Amino acid sequence: MAPPVDVNQQTAADMKAARSRTSISVHIVRNYLYGGQKQWDLRERLEKILVQEQLFGKQHRDFLGRTDQYIRATAITNRLNELRRIHSWSAEEYNTAMSLLSEILPISLHDVAFQPVFLGQGSPALMENYWDLVNEKGIQGCYLQTELGHGTNVAQLETTSTYIPETQEFEINSPSLTSTKWWIGALGKSATHGAVQAKLILPNGKDMGPHLFFVQLRSLEDHKPLPGITVGDIGPKAAGGMAAQDQGFARFDHVRIPRTNMFSKFAEVTKEGNYIQPPHAKLSYGGMMYIRASMIPSAAWTIARGRVLIMQDHFKPNHVTAATVAIRYTTVRRQGELATNGLERQVLNYPSTYYRLLPILSRAFVLIELGRYTIKALDEMQQRLANRDTSLLPEMHALLCGLKVLVSTHGVSDIETARRSMGGHGYSAFAGLGRLYIDYLPSVTFEGDNFVLDGQVVRTATKLCNAVLFSTSAVTKLPPPSVYLRLLTANSTPPLVTASTWHDVSSVVLLLEWRAALMVKNFTQTQAKGEVDANINQRLAKAVTEAFVAAQVGEMINNLTTLPSEDANVVGRLYRLYLLTTAESALVDLFSVGLIHPTGAGDPTQDLRLAVKALCLEILPNAIGLTDAFGFSDWSLDSALGVSDGRVYEALWQRVQMEPMNKDEVTPAYDPYIRPMLQRGQAAAEQKMKLKSKL
Repeated sequence: MAPPVDVNQQTAADMKAARSRTSISVHIVRNYLYGGQKQWDLRERLEKILVQEQLFGKQHRDFLGRTDQYIRATAITNRLNELRRIHSWSAEEYNTAMSLLSEILPISLHDVAFQPVFLGQGSPALMENYWDLVNEKGIQGCYLQTELGHGTNVAQLETTSTYIPETQEFEINSPSLTSTKWWIGALGKSATHGAVQAKLILPNGKDMGPHLFFVQLRSLEDHKPLPGITVGDIGPKAAGGMAAQDQGFARFDHVRIPRTNMFSKFAEVTKEGNYIQPPHAKLSYGGMMYIRASMIPSAAWTIARGRVLIMQDHFKPNHVTAATVAIRYTTVRRQGELATNGLERQVLNYPSTYYRLLPILSRAFVLIELGRYTIKALDEMQQRLANRDTSLLPEMHALLCGLKVLVSTHGVSDIETARRSMGGHGYSAFAGLGRLYIDYLPSVTFEGDNFVLDGQVVRTATKLCNAVLFSTSAVTKLPPPSVYLRLLTANSTPPLVTASTWHDVSSVVLLLEWRAALMVKNFTQTQAKGEVDANINQRLAKAVTEAFVAAQVGEMINNLTTLPSEDANVVGRLYRLYLLTTAESALVDLFSVGLIHPTGAGDPTQDLRLAVKALCLEILPNAIGLTDAFGFSDWSLDSALGVSDGRVYEALWQRVQMEPMNKDEVTPAYDPYIRPMLQRGQAAAEQKMKLKSKL
């Protein structure tokens, strides 16, 4: 009889064996993801500083109540700011350190929304008076847009800012209960100032729509709310999510601010009360656009690189973390069927597991690269806006809406899919994915409900489609995200889908572009009749956005020539897997627009599904190496089931020993509650036994 297997030793051996099968150069792929060795070295250097700080330890945070989590978050923020000055960190170093902490901190909205508003829309006078305070964190800012009664529909916000020419002031007012600013990050207890979105009312009573105003909320002496301002925290979120973040409310009772406190780089009110028109009506939505842009790369992970840091490094990784933890755990977790070596089969090797997890891994890689594109495009738009060139604004608005919907929808789904793949242990807080899921969950509704944002994408798509259908010359003027509409010209013919289609990158990209083009065309030609289904916006926006991403993935594959051949091959397979699984999820649309035809000789989609399976099997030996390339230390990952050495059960056991309830052998609840209940039950049972004995 074979000796019993030491499971703890086996998990470590399984992890070691998985790494030995890796054919890629992990450090080369890691540098590819991070943008170079220099960026990785920066990250490592800073992590060595952070791990020395006891305050930054993560293993006890699951045991804290909400108030304690908020206090801990502010203590971390304060210490990080101290370290910034002690070590003379640059902005890049500071933001990289922030990303390494992987914490939700009240300061996040200062960096992601408040500060960009100053940079993008602050007048020279406002910048001169306040920028140093903003940049040095001498004031803490927030972005007050959403109200109790209105969120996505910014045009209907009720808060007003009325100009008073006699005193050259604006009067900020909340005219109703529903005009109360609500869900505002850092407003509850932290922020001293805010960028307030309010309807601009001119002296003649004319409503000029929403504009942004710089408003002090709390005293810089004692942090008490200023006169006329009622402010507080909105309370706990669903399932205890984002506990350390103080989302707040605010009401304004005729609060006066100077005329120069309007964010007036583009639109302005003169001393006399005349309105100077901005070059584009939606320029005041800049803060919201920055937040949406930050969600694309943050949905994959934090990239330690220049401007990107400012945009997304205060958000926790989701696809990357979820893929790393789940793939590591299912590699060492053995359950069910016996393998040839007599051990139970590794869970990752079951088709039902790798079919779920490897596409998540592929999306993580794609979104990292897509994040680079998005930030670069947004920066270009901001540079043009600085010169009052608004030509890129409409298309960028639509693109960010579509991408926000796509990545947040996938993010929520993928984290939960990864958690479920780990079985019962995935529900433990010590796995790390439950906290990640609940903290990421609001992304599908904040900065615009996903279903509403889809309409923004469709409006832009149909406008451009009409232009192309009316004049073929419009094709030459299509912005990059809409080049799929070029296919609607008379000399373009949809491709014939065959088994070979799924093995050719350009063919899959073209197919997804045709899907979007035909769907938009069909909708554009039939919407006037009212013959559209209820979820047409969601299907169209998804098709349009996926066509854009597919084209970007095609470029990513072409650009892999900078990597050694084996590394390029493996990463290329991940990108191809993204394309194939996107096509698989689009099968209903592909049938609907006639790009795939039913045949009498079997399932026309089987070739696609077999191609997905084949790619998964090719990627599988490198799964651990590819997650290692993300560069997570155990400290930064903070997951008992994702430990790098594979000793998951030992790690889980050690975490359990930290549970405060385990400090008492007998719970304090025993004497007052459990004991009397047991005694009543025992007495009742004894009485019944006596009655039975008399029968």
